[in-house]
Formats: sequence, structure tokens, C-alpha cells
Amino acid sequence: MPICKCASCGTQQTVSIPERVNVRENPEFKAGVRDGSIFVWTCPACGKPNLVTDQAMLYHDPDARLMVYLLPPGSISARMEDSLAKQSALISESLGDYTLRRVDDVGTLMEKVKIFDAGLDDCAIEMCKHVTRMEMAEKGDKDILQAKMKFFRMEGADNEIVFTYPKDGSMQCVAVGFNVYEDCAGIIRRNPSVKPSEGFARVDSGWVASFFG
Repeated sequence: MPICKCASCGTQQTVSIPERVNVRENPEFKAGVRDGSIFVWTCPACGKPNLVTDQAMLYHDPDARLMVYLLPPGSISARMEDSLAKQSALISESLGDYTLRRVDDVGTLMEKVKIFDAGLDDCAIEMCKHVTRMEMAEKGDKDILQAKMKFFRMEGADNEIVFTYPKDGSMQCVAVGFNVYEDCAGIIRRNPSVKPSEGFARVDSGWVASFFG
């Protein structure tokens, strides 16, 4: 269990956060991962909420055939990295057609769970973000190229996809038509080389830029 320090008053507290979450066995954990509350602890001294940012967690949704490994930078050693590669090979052999993903921070874990819960493919979503950034930049918003855009939700009868991103100290939203997602998914289907690496793969802006940057 990690020992965390309150960002407000400096009080240290041992925080209990599960290292492995199976949402079929413990369905109550899904909401806590989706909204990030499972990573929040309240300082007993000053009452301020704090976010645990350096705790590793394996999120497992057997019904969606999905595993997402949250591994913050510095949370595992080089030896553990080798073990992770062997572990992913064993998972693929024993469980078959599973989606394995690796993320570096709580926000991206939350996003992955939302994407797959919506029945979407994260590779196509990352390409949608890329296309949206390019279009917004062409219209004059050059700062959008550096913005950390996140999937927020799919809404409405037309299944519009809503992304959020920070700008000028607040969160902004942009909606794109589902046809954009379908076009991106089609590009991926027609190009077998555009796929994540084996094992717990990172699928993020860096991944999509390696193909379309």
C-alpha cells in the first residue's frame, strides 16, 4: 500500500488501493475506475481530497475481454518490465482474443474504460482525435496540436463522439460525427500494418503519430 503525502498540508497517509481489479468479480469497482474516485483519498488532517498518481493497477473486464495495465513512470523496474512481457504472452496464449493495453496515468485509464464500455475501438478513437486536431489547426487553432484530447462520451441518436481538452484554464468540448469514427475504423481495417504491438500496447497520440504524423 502506498504512503501518500497530502498536497495541501503535507500529512502522510497509507492509502489502500487494489492492485488488481476484476469488474466481473467486483462490479462496484468499475464506477470507481471510470470516474477516478478509486484513486482519491481524503486527508485526515485537513480534509482535502488527493489523487494517488504513482500506484500501478491491472484493470480486468472479462466480459469485454479487456485488460488495461496502469503503470505510472517509475512504478516498475526493468526486471518487472521483462516479467510484464512474459505475462502478456501467457495471457494471449491462455485467454485468446484479448485486448491488452498499457497506460501511464489515471486519466488515460479512465478514458480507456469509457471507450471500451461504449463499444468503440481505441485505435479508431485515437485516429479520430488526430483528424480532429488537424482540422481545428487548419482553421487557426494551432494550440490544439499540443492539447491532451480525451474521449468523453458518445451521445445522441446520431452517436456523436465528444472529446474534451484543456484550454485557457478550463475544459473545452468538441463533438465529431460518428461518420468520422467509421472512416477511421475503415482505414485501420484496410491497412493491417496499422495495429498496436503485441502484449500490453500503448495506443495514444504517439502511437497514431507514428503512422500518420
